[in-house]
Amino acid sequence: MGTLDGKAAIVSGSGRGIGQAIALKLAAEGASVVVNDLDAEPAQETVAAIESVGGTAVSCVGSVTDAEFGERFVQTAVDNFGGLDIIVNNAGYTWDSVIQKTTDDQWDAILDVHLKAPFRILRAAQPVISEAVKRARTTGVAVYTRKVVNISSLAGTGGNPGQANYSAAKAGVIGLTKTLAKEWGRYNVTVNTVAFGLIRTRLTASSADTGRTIEIAGKTVKVGVNPDVLTAAEQAIPLGRGGTPSDAAGAVYLFCIPESDYVTAQTLVCSGGLTM
Repeated sequence: MGTLDGKAAIVSGSGRGIGQAIALKLAAEGASVVVNDLDAEPAQETVAAIESVGGTAVSCVGSVTDAEFGERFVQTAVDNFGGLDIIVNNAGYTWDSVIQKTTDDQWDAILDVHLKAPFRILRAAQPVISEAVKRARTTGVAVYTRKVVNISSLAGTGGNPGQANYSAAKAGVIGLTKTLAKEWGRYNVTVNTVAFGLIRTRLTASSADTGRTIEIAGKTVKVGVNPDVLTAAEQAIPLGRGGTPSDAAGAVYLFCIPESDYVTAQTLVCSGGLTM
């Protein structure tokens, strides 16, 4: 018996890295998971990994920034699993520049993926959750606690040089979280944020490595972190190391379990003790 048996979860950006670790963790605890990635291959790899250990998962491939994606993502859970219990808004990437060199395209792209996309997914989820709660109350069934976990960053809680767009988006996620916690409390939904510090993924690997780019909507975006900055950051972490995707998934999981049913509108910093 898993702590999340019978629950249906959607996790954006779960074909790789932190999102994949979150999907695997939720599935390992019994949740049925809708896996999302921009590309079909990594999404299917996560689905296959879940199914290989007896879990249940389906994929919903596409960009979270597409106007219709939120409805399609939510409906995939409803069609395949009969409802929606856990929402994890994780998808994202960085596109850094100091502010005088940040273009409108850079600003808009990062705000779209980190803030508008979660907004659209949550907006699409509201009618599904509201109807399920009304139906339960009409039939006299107790309304159980559903969970939303939005992903922010230390950049969103304290700012970060070269990341005006990312910091603004991740600060906005915290505001979105606090507002939805107040709006959705009547549905017995908790809405919380996990703010990550340095988590080691392909997006935070050393920029000294060759080929540190990703393709997003036809654009080639440089990723990676200056190796000197990486070294300094790890030296500043009280636990002495950067986090792993598994560490990150564990923090998200804490907000998905019954033991956190009376915790909402909170931001949990998962950084090994690093502060900005």
